[in-house]
Amino acid sequence: MHISEGVLSAPVLASGAALAAVGTAVGLKKLDYDKVANVGMLSAAFFVAALIHVPIGPASIHLVFNGLVGTLLGWAACPAILVALILQAMLFQFGGITTLGVNTVIMALPAVLGYYLFGRLIAIWPGKVAIAGFICGFTAVLLSALTLGTTLVLTGESFSAIAKLVVLANLPVMVIEGIVTAFCIGFLSKVQPEMLPFAKTLSRDNPT
Repeated sequence: MHISEGVLSAPVLASGAALAAVGTAVGLKKLDYDKVANVGMLSAAFFVAALIHVPIGPASIHLVFNGLVGTLLGWAACPAILVALILQAMLFQFGGITTLGVNTVIMALPAVLGYYLFGRLIAIWPGKVAIAGFICGFTAVLLSALTLGTTLVLTGESFSAIAKLVVLANLPVMVIEGIVTAFCIGFLSKVQPEMLPFAKTLSRDNPT
């Protein structure tokens, strides 16, 4: 789901860079430094998820894990995803340096939304964390695909058909992401619930 160099217009690139800078600054400010290891681990998972990708026009589809990253990290997902995207661009030429801001917004914005929407959902629905996790993973990729499509359309009407193709092509990824996120959230809720943003709720409902 990376956008390549030389595709987007200058205003879209500038807007993406500004939004990514703000999100990263907020993420670093809110970061709990006791959880830096978790941030690094999830950044690495995000990095690895994109190693197998399928090109679709000026973008590509692959596993993302932004729903999982966002649910576990909140605003800290912004710097975590930014670091992974920088390494992907430098080591494997996925995306690019000029599109770094836009690609960060595409991945991180749905991640942060997932934290506020689905973290609370799981907190009030602790008995069905796997279902909530599936919704989280599925919706995060859906929002990323829609955000990517929007950036292409804002660059020019000629990209409208490709934008629709990117969204449709990511439908299987949405389902896979939902399943993987459901498994991870369900597993963590049992073995290490303190990693989740609803740890206090889980500890009350599942006393040891």
